[in-house]
Amino acid sequence: MNNKYVAEPYKVKMVEPLRILSKEEREKAIKKAGYNTFLLDSSDVYIDLLTDSGTNAMSDRQWAGLMMGDEAYAGSRNWYHLEKTVQEIMGFKHVVPTHQGRGAENLLSQILVRPGTYIPGNMYFTTTRAHQELNGGTFVDVIIDEAHISDREDVPFKGNIDLKKYESLIKKVGAENIPYICVGVTVNLAGGQPVSMKNLKEVYELSHKYGIRVMFDCTRYVENAYFIKEREEGYKDKSIAEIVKEMFSYADGATMSGKKDGIVNIGGFLAMNEEELYQKATALVVVYEGMPSYGGMSGRDMEAFSIGLKEALDDHYIKHRVEQVKYLGDKLIEGGIPIVKPIGGHAVFLDARKFLPHIPQSQYPAQALAAEIYIESGVRTMERGNVSAGRNKEGKEYFPKLELVRLTIPRRVYSYAHLDYVAEAVINTYERKNQIKGLKFTYEPPVLRFFTGKFEPIE
Repeated sequence: MNNKYVAEPYKVKMVEPLRILSKEEREKAIKKAGYNTFLLDSSDVYIDLLTDSGTNAMSDRQWAGLMMGDEAYAGSRNWYHLEKTVQEIMGFKHVVPTHQGRGAENLLSQILVRPGTYIPGNMYFTTTRAHQELNGGTFVDVIIDEAHISDREDVPFKGNIDLKKYESLIKKVGAENIPYICVGVTVNLAGGQPVSMKNLKEVYELSHKYGIRVMFDCTRYVENAYFIKEREEGYKDKSIAEIVKEMFSYADGATMSGKKDGIVNIGGFLAMNEEELYQKATALVVVYEGMPSYGGMSGRDMEAFSIGLKEALDDHYIKHRVEQVKYLGDKLIEGGIPIVKPIGGHAVFLDARKFLPHIPQSQYPAQALAAEIYIESGVRTMERGNVSAGRNKEGKEYFPKLELVRLTIPRRVYSYAHLDYVAEAVINTYERKNQIKGLKFTYEPPVLRFFTGKFEPIE
């Protein structure tokens, strides 16, 4: 069969009713929220594409696993199941549970990052960089240049580390001042872009040459494995599980938010091979998260997490997941909408600077566009541009090259009909783009301002 889309590898067993406000009601709601889609009430949202973090639909087996929750304060059997699952899938010796990914980032940064240290990575992620900077470190972007060009469709692995940039940094600041390199698989703020297996191996070899740890941000590692299977020579006939196992053989550890490729609503972990790092992490997790056998998660959550990690490796599941994102991206391309290409693994990213060329970056075009899409349709998206980038230590805005709006697809939640509605909403917004105004802050938090900042239109 030659369908235009990949049919769902599941059937619906439960539904949640949706409602859509009138346009007048939506205008009042976004104004009350300070033109920040994060501050909208979920009951005021029709289709929620804010994030794929914790917004997934769990399977019947995961729901059954909730009933198997062992809520012992220490030594829960669900913890041992989760630990064994991570060790089998990724191959790491040690696992420290956390309530979500940023809990793992906090542990790693507190243990390894010090004032005067540098942490290279393939483009920053908001919470990751915040933890590094709060501990006195300096993030350095060593991603390939093409990652910053939204329409470079001919680059299949835009998440790759630029080895020359990386080695140049090592020689400049000294390997002893680089506690680890953080490799995102995939790279969220580049548009959900993957890293090739060849590049992962080269980064690992170069790092170990200088005695530097390689730590993955493996939040969406299954999506990365799918792109390797589809785009990299020699992997077409390998299973997703086999590709994943090889990927992690080129890492010394990883932080994980289970709320994405774990297909659950909460949970995460820090994994590693190094015994000393493990001992420090287990001591610190008690302070911030909980016992080393639950780390802020309930037993039932750990059981659902371990089941979800296994389900995510299913080749049919991940094909549908990534191809559903591509379906929306292709619809927008057909409608003449400027997006990041190639289409990524978890979201479609609108290029707000090309969408709204009349709004300077200092007036937050991506933030304005996300608000306007909500007003148009009740669809909630999110800004990934200057607001997310924040300010440096001197208080100056970063002004990243990519000023994006993210349309993030939750796993196993929406139908193709929902995505058709989203595409139409974005296209309708594009047709009245010249009417959209820039924004200014009315409240700016000192850290991670995109979560709770408030704005108003510039008249």
